[in-house]
Amino acid sequence: MNIEQHIVTATVKAVKELYQQDLPEAQVNLQDTRSEFEGQITIVVFPVVRFSKKSPEATANDLGEYLVAHIEEVTAFNVIKGFLNLSVASTYWVNLFNTSLLKPDFGTIAANGKKVMVEYSSPNTNKPLHLGHVRNNLLGYSVSELLKANGAEVYKVNLVNDRGIHICKSMLAWQKWGNEETPESSGLKGDHLVGKYYVIFDKEYKKEIEALKLEGQTEEEAKKNAPLIKEAQAMLLAWEAGDDAVISLWKKMNNWVYDGFAISYKNLGVDFDKYYYESNTYLLGKDTVEEGLAKGVFFKKEDGSVWIDLTADGLDQKLVLRADGTSVYITQDLGTAQMKFDDFGMDESIYVVGNEQDYHFKVLFLILDKLGKSWAKGLYHLSYGMVDLPSGKMKSREGTVVDADDLIAEMVATAKQKTEALGKVDHFSEEEKDTLYYNIGMGALKYFLLKVEPKKRLLFDPAESIDFQGNTGPFIQYTHARIKSLLSKADFKEGQTVDEQISLSETELEMIILLAKYPAEITAAAKAFSPAMLANYVYEVAKMFNKFYHEIPPIVKEEDLQLKQHRLNLSSVTANILKSGMRILGIQVPERM
Repeated sequence: MNIEQHIVTATVKAVKELYQQDLPEAQVNLQDTRSEFEGQITIVVFPVVRFSKKSPEATANDLGEYLVAHIEEVTAFNVIKGFLNLSVASTYWVNLFNTSLLKPDFGTIAANGKKVMVEYSSPNTNKPLHLGHVRNNLLGYSVSELLKANGAEVYKVNLVNDRGIHICKSMLAWQKWGNEETPESSGLKGDHLVGKYYVIFDKEYKKEIEALKLEGQTEEEAKKNAPLIKEAQAMLLAWEAGDDAVISLWKKMNNWVYDGFAISYKNLGVDFDKYYYESNTYLLGKDTVEEGLAKGVFFKKEDGSVWIDLTADGLDQKLVLRADGTSVYITQDLGTAQMKFDDFGMDESIYVVGNEQDYHFKVLFLILDKLGKSWAKGLYHLSYGMVDLPSGKMKSREGTVVDADDLIAEMVATAKQKTEALGKVDHFSEEEKDTLYYNIGMGALKYFLLKVEPKKRLLFDPAESIDFQGNTGPFIQYTHARIKSLLSKADFKEGQTVDEQISLSETELEMIILLAKYPAEITAAAKAFSPAMLANYVYEVAKMFNKFYHEIPPIVKEEDLQLKQHRLNLSSVTANILKSGMRILGIQVPERM
């Protein structure tokens, strides 16, 4: 039993013996003691006052005296208003460090039997990945790894939007103005090449709209009547009819895009267990609509369209099937949700999608629940905010997006420039330098985007993210490299424990307490689907190590062998947690830099 559980159990006994009352364990509220007060663990006494019928201060004193008398490890207490601060013997923390934190598997959490699907990325095949996709991919990947680290069996899936009018726009523009251009002939990545024609379509379409407006048509009329949009719509109908020439062109251009995406995904360090394609799923859901009609969940209007009335749930009426029998987005999402469950039988399914789709997912999950799908309670929309740059917003059809590949290249180039300015890589081979610059650049990008809670909109400043000081990826990476260098110089031997009676400085005690929280931090972050919680914990660990490193005399020169081993042990466990925590975030920490 750890000290926290011991204190909870003893507090329940104390209330029973002191006040003859039954205090539920869930009402024993423990917190970390604030740094300005003595102690390590604080009990919030206010929930106990109704049992003691005394003031918070008097109740805290009663409990403090009882716990000091009954728990060997609790050596002292102090009371600040309704807060009972407990001091735990340093021998307990050294013993915990020796028996738990020094084990090679520290931080490993046993399998919990849960199956979880995380759906992320979901790109369109008419353009390259951009900065918004980068946040989506990094969130999806890191949440998947978090859930795995917390003991779940995780399936990463990607639902690719590979059909529709937007895809036809790129196809049509390439047909008209492409001159048989290919990725090989142009030297462009396939997704960039297709994206180029999406932009061309938009420019030419706008020219046609302006020309029609000069002829007297309104903006809306011109948008509908422009020849290009009519051709694109005709191409979509031909695709849906299975026209051989259109299907052949569609496959060719989509394959160019998939080759391009594969490179971007590799550079981002993300992967998937299964791909779903909208071209295979867009007709799904009609069976679900029939099921809903039979159950009385849906209703049919006079024109034959099918709806659900969600006004009693604070939403509105929602169309689920058009009068002509064709699907809408919610229709295929209902069918795809059923198909994914049939494929994997997961307990939870996480959709990583931007916050502009918040309402859509409320409706989707509510409909599935009303249809009696047992798995609907396990659906969760991980909603995230937009990413802005100092230069402003992005628009893909105008060609002003911040392209993911360009961003990655810029991050690596900036990492190279800043690292070389420090003059510490002269002894690296060229291959080692390239790997280091990539790891620092990507570490900066990933950490900056992941340290902010997903729901928050964020401003990404590439220059600010690559800083070797402060709450950044490179600071944590540098701290890890510093520790590895220290351990190498000191000829560190793993697995050697020290005597429990060794004297700990205040900072060393704080370090052990912080490091011991690692498994609990993984669990808390996984439950909240929040890589930001883990990212900021890892930063606190790096910051604490640097405080420790600057406060103590040089460890390598320490003559007291027990003290030297203890401090090297602390350093080693810190490095392991930094490496493990950053790996969950998808970030590599160099051994040297």
